[in-house]
Amino acid sequence: MMQECVSEFIGFVTSEASEKCRKERRKTLNGDDMCWAMEALGFDNYAGPLRRYLHRYRDFEGDKANQDKAMNNSSVSKGVEQSLS
Repeated sequence: MMQECVSEFIGFVTSEASEKCRKERRKTLNGDDMCWAMEALGFDNYAGPLRRYLHRYRDFEGDKANQDKAMNNSSVSKGVEQSLS
């Protein structure tokens, strides 16, 4: 029973977000659209924490990508230095 309710809720919010994307002529639904839909449907108590989580997640992923890029650049420059020696 609980799973059915959760599935219905997810479908309800996703449908609202999808409609927004359709009106904006976009094909990709993202986390911001889901937060907007939750607010539009009156679930402000959930939208705020979800938006904060999404922001922290994006910050973390950005930091992780920057670290990966720095490590790759470091490895490439070491390889170039070794090949020039």
